Amino acid sequence: MRTTTVGELRILLPELDPDDLDPISDPTDDLSDATIEDALWRGGTLDGVTVRGSRLVGVDVSESGWEGGSLFGCEITRADFSGATVSGVGIERCAVTGSRFTGTRLTDVRLKDVLFEGCRFDYAFLTRVTAAGAVAFVDCLLTDATWSYCRLPNIVLRSCQLARLELDSCHLHGADLRGNGLHDLKTGLGNLHGVTLDEDQLPDLTHLAVQDLHLTVRKR
Repeated sequence: MRTTTVGELRILLPELDPDDLDPISDPTDDLSDATIEDALWRGGTLDGVTVRGSRLVGVDVSESGWEGGSLFGCEITRADFSGATVSGVGIERCAVTGSRFTGTRLTDVRLKDVLFEGCRFDYAFLTRVTAAGAVAFVDCLLTDATWSYCRLPNIVLRSCQLARLELDSCHLHGADLRGNGLHDLKTGLGNLHGVTLDEDQLPDLTHLAVQDLHLTVRKR
């Protein structure tokens, strides 16, 4: 069983043998045990597509629509999902590396045992995204993104850029946010209820509290 640990979170990862995978270039309703490299699916419709036990490398699905279906046991590297609309898709036991989600809209997406590493989520919109198991973002760009009504308990964010990330009515209880700058978050304190921070982040938390409570701070 292949796993990785981020902070105190243990994530199950896909176990793929390249020799057991068949090369595929065109999307079908069921993509299993496949290697998909540099496929151009930009602006396409992937409704109901299920991808299992596959490697996706350099795949371009930008500006596409994907409703329903799932990703299970996949390695996704340098994929481009920018501007795509992803709704009702389950993502489980996947490692996503160096991929772009700039301006992507993810709605009602369910995550379980998912590692995002070195990915861009700037200007992305996450709405009602749920973590049903271990989920981690490592070295990811989350600037100017919006998370609304997301339930992401116990997730881990490490060394991520969070400037102007907006949190709206999110549940992050148990999330580990250590190792990230919080100063420029756009959030009320309620969205941070029950998260784990380190001492170096307390000045950022104070700044957020002053903003959220509309405090007036004066020098003597």
